[in-house]
Amino acid sequence: MFVTETAEKIKSMEIRGAGRIARAGAEALRRHATETRAGDLASFRREMKSAAQVLVATRPTAVSLPNAVHLIMAGLEQSVTLDEARNGVIVRAEKFIHSSQHAVEKIAQFGARHIRDGDTILTHCNSEAALGCIIEAHRSGKEIEVFATEVRPRNQGLITIRALNDAGIKTNFIVDSAVRSFIHDVDLVIVGADAVTVNGAVVNKIGTSQVAHTAAEARVNVIIAAETYKFAPRTIIGELIQIEERTGSEVLADEISRSLPHVTVRNPAFDVTPAEYIDLIVTEAGAIPPQMAYIIIREYLGWGIEEFHKIFENPAGHEE
Repeated sequence: MFVTETAEKIKSMEIRGAGRIARAGAEALRRHATETRAGDLASFRREMKSAAQVLVATRPTAVSLPNAVHLIMAGLEQSVTLDEARNGVIVRAEKFIHSSQHAVEKIAQFGARHIRDGDTILTHCNSEAALGCIIEAHRSGKEIEVFATEVRPRNQGLITIRALNDAGIKTNFIVDSAVRSFIHDVDLVIVGADAVTVNGAVVNKIGTSQVAHTAAEARVNVIIAAETYKFAPRTIIGELIQIEERTGSEVLADEISRSLPHVTVRNPAFDVTPAEYIDLIVTEAGAIPPQMAYIIIREYLGWGIEEFHKIFENPAGHEE
């Protein structure tokens, strides 16, 4: 079953990055709607809700996935025939995938405008949107240099430096703990986001908050590059984003852990960067200060306050 396969790949981080996760979830729902043998509308609704729940449960921190599911499942309850319901899911999934892919292009164009000729940029983790801004600035003829972090323990920085190298951008590869040593050589920090809260705080790869704090002390501006579907609607009513803690074997090999019975490995995958350390959030809808995050949730994601309780009681996006 394609939904189950996709869910496993998201859990294992074979599919990683909030944008890629959201598009994979959308494609899984599209294929499920196309291939299901449900013979009536009620059965189709049940199958789609079950598939949506499986997907949403995979990565609790990446709000891009429940946002994608919400947009794709919207209208399912209002469909009056099986064909209408099936076509609706397929069309909305294809629309989301298309808009998601083009969102990065638009963010790159907006973000590149905030990079000056001669800038040295620091980036952390592997973000399509953040890399898009940097590479677009380079393509436009600006002479830039990049510091890219290693990103322990999964080493996503290796993906980042390969993309920068392939684009012909001069890049310095540093361990995460070296950020403070090099921050005064940096003019701008650009990172991505896994989630943006209503007050403009950003959830991103572990270490981002330390980078932003160090940048603030050094008076270096911090730009977040994030698609609108990474904004977290339920934070409007005070719900905190769950920070995923992954297996300790990513940090310390199991055979070593077994030899250290009094040691527990803690491995949070994300941290929260307060809005006061962020200067600008660049989205496909334009660049905004973090304090305007609510506008994105209301205007671009289409979440109404009355939906919160019913939507999140059932992650598929609808009441039974």
